[in-house]
Amino acid sequence: MADKAKILLIEDDPTLGFVVKDSLQESGYDVIHCPDGETGFQQFMKHNFDMILLDVMLPKKDGISVATQIRKKNESIPILMLTSKTMDADKIAGFRSGADDYITKPFNMQELLLRIEVFIKRTKKKEDNTPGGFKIGGLNFNYDDLILYNDSEKHQLTQREADLFRYLCMNANKVLKRDDILLNVWGKEDYFLGRSMDVFITKIRKYIKSQPDVDLQTIHGIGFKFNCDPQPL
Repeated sequence: MADKAKILLIEDDPTLGFVVKDSLQESGYDVIHCPDGETGFQQFMKHNFDMILLDVMLPKKDGISVATQIRKKNESIPILMLTSKTMDADKIAGFRSGADDYITKPFNMQELLLRIEVFIKRTKKKEDNTPGGFKIGGLNFNYDDLILYNDSEKHQLTQREADLFRYLCMNANKVLKRDDILLNVWGKEDYFLGRSMDVFITKIRKYIKSQPDVDLQTIHGIGFKFNCDPQPL
């Protein structure tokens, strides 16, 4: 790749950390590996990263705490949590702390590389015919800068929140099935992701609550309907 994307890997398993770092470097990424949460956050503060790979179970500072701290400093950098297969509570906590997605251990390296590639591409400016933003009620949504704002309020979105919000804007006033949202925003259908999607829906509802003419409606048993009149910016 022309510009090496810089990735922060925070993983305490030395074998897994070595394998992931080696694979990422072979794929052209610049990687810093940290074995604990405290060191990982210190490295985050020292460098400009394009993405964070963050284990949940870490010595010194757990992954949920690290994600929360990172989000206080940078609300848009993609965070991919590395989670245990059976720890659904950790996954939910990860999303609430600001993580964009998760991958369960043990994972296939090719899947991890594809997930990273998708995130890195999304964070780069897109040169396509998709509007760069929308005006929704009294709010302006800038997709490239991940900001939802007007004169009196400003919300810095995560990449996943912006992806979801843009999909809702582009399909306003349509009944959207949950599975269709998952496929178009997350790239896959998954029972757990269906649950975690509700966390993002709740956040978006919070962002638009000041707009009386904008409503994100739940269609029980089917999905959602974004009631508004978005105007491309």
